[in-house]
Amino acid sequence: MARRLEGKRIALTGPRRAEELGKLVENLGGIPLYRPAQGTVLLDDVDLRNGIVAWVENPPDWSIFTTGMGLDAVFDMAEDMGVAQQLWDNLSVNSIAARGYKTANALKKRQLTPLVRDDDGSTEGLIRGLAAHDFTGKNVMLQLHGDPAPRLVAWLEEQGASCRQVLPYRHISPPEEALEELLADIVGGEVDAVTFTSGPQVRFLMEHAEKRGRLQALMQALEGPVLAVAVGKVTAAGLREAGVPRVLAPKEERMGSMIVELARYYAGDAAL
Repeated sequence: MARRLEGKRIALTGPRRAEELGKLVENLGGIPLYRPAQGTVLLDDVDLRNGIVAWVENPPDWSIFTTGMGLDAVFDMAEDMGVAQQLWDNLSVNSIAARGYKTANALKKRQLTPLVRDDDGSTEGLIRGLAAHDFTGKNVMLQLHGDPAPRLVAWLEEQGASCRQVLPYRHISPPEEALEELLADIVGGEVDAVTFTSGPQVRFLMEHAEKRGRLQALMQALEGPVLAVAVGKVTAAGLREAGVPRVLAPKEERMGSMIVELARYYAGDAAL
């Protein structure tokens, strides 16, 4: 696979492990461009505390967890509030659904077993699992990370459920200049591919492009010549939901696998 990214300019939007990914791009002959679009992730104390109070005082019929990190934040805060045991007692007798293996592992660590799990780590996979159950008149508590999940919420409401959302983390947008640089690179064809490792990166870029009146130009660039690359199925689904027509993603959700898959694509060994 040596040098399969020869001369390709790859924009890296994630702050986490960006330098490590950049070295991998260079080892494969490519040119990494560091264009962070993640911003800052902050624990949203108020939203989380209010959510836990609702969880404990009005236990839902279903609790849906979508990230292991968010689940840990919920229990850490419940511990701090002195209601962790009460929360666990409620969860142990109500129905639980989980998206992703990290979430399932975080539940297992707390001796909690999900009744429903996704089949592929995606929101669509979670919906497929939930579809076997009747949600008419059910109360659902939905733990997200720091981004809303309109597709999942809309589906639950279509099934007759009433849904409360808890977002333990809040994503703060990166500096406008950073997003403008990334947008200009994509629209101007200055990069061959742009990698995304989370949903917020996609959202911040799209919102910035729309604000600048350049969303259509961004989409045209992503139809070709610039390729959007996602770290896994969840981020890929977010790109497609945003209207991005071409998305490459590895089968295994790993950052290194994403770059290797990109190299395979340019070598003709991987397809969209």
